[in-house]
Amino acid sequence: MRFSWLPLALLSLLPLGVAKAATPAPLRIGGSSTVFPVMQAAVQAYQKAGANRQVRFELKETGTSAGFRQFCSGQLFLANASRPISAKELRACAAKGVSFLELPIGFDAITVVVNPKNTWASRITTGELSRLWSQAAAGKVTRWSQVNLDWPDRPIRLCGPGKDSGTFDYFNKAINGNDKNSRSDVFTSENDNDLVACVAGNPDALGYFGYAYFQANSKRLKALSVVGSKGPAYPSPQSVQKESYVPLSRPLFIYVNDQALRSQPELRKFVTYTMQNGLKLVKQAGYIPMPSSTYRLVESKLYLQVLGTAFGGDLPVGLTTGQALQRSLDSIKKSEFR
Repeated sequence: MRFSWLPLALLSLLPLGVAKAATPAPLRIGGSSTVFPVMQAAVQAYQKAGANRQVRFELKETGTSAGFRQFCSGQLFLANASRPISAKELRACAAKGVSFLELPIGFDAITVVVNPKNTWASRITTGELSRLWSQAAAGKVTRWSQVNLDWPDRPIRLCGPGKDSGTFDYFNKAINGNDKNSRSDVFTSENDNDLVACVAGNPDALGYFGYAYFQANSKRLKALSVVGSKGPAYPSPQSVQKESYVPLSRPLFIYVNDQALRSQPELRKFVTYTMQNGLKLVKQAGYIPMPSSTYRLVESKLYLQVLGTAFGGDLPVGLTTGQALQRSLDSIKKSEFR
């Protein structure tokens, strides 16, 4: 596994003879590689903002599941997630007395990609994806012609997220009916840049990962149209916002430790800054922003300290993006308006 690190802010030099103040602990952020570009943009913008230049950050991309393990054990106060927290993770947080805020930050379109030299595939159905990626396909479905009879009899190279990835969980729940139902005889990584390289370097490869990584590498990759319950659709801001890119569109989140939020002013300032600038940051990172009015609602959720998850430990596969957001934000409404 390879980690991506954001350089730490340099400390100011002190005059000789002056005692050096204790170095404050950095704000540690970890978890989803999908959400990583958003938080990277947020950290860079925050550090450039005047008085925030001396705030130190440690930013890792380890996968949503690994991030939640650290978050629920109290080792991490801010976790990026490309899926909601699971029932198992909720129990782990409760066992350690970790309460949290769940804040939606934007939308993603899980993108199925091939090499640009692939001349035969332009669309793929959810049934074909399942035929290719399910556990039953391991060692058996190894050629393009086995997925679609119109495709050539060539070997297929698969590149996908590892088991610590929220993208792995969401894709397999949406495509294979179970978040663990996936073949293991494929190249995997929690670092999406490794998956980009895997597909870009092999004309017979196919992979899937977050939309921002396709956007950043669109000259090296070709996205496939996915044929779901609403017909074929390419991943795009428009198809996600119109709710036609199903079932591979999803909300993205940050999770914040409530106790740390109350006791650490810099953490609260950074999270507030991120939500206030969410539309710009998410768009800059290559993902699909929520409506500006929704960011204001998420700010309200932050100010009111609304704790817990709106998803009850389940993956919201099958919900439209609007329904997922509504469920996430419904908890801030007064009971008489629910």
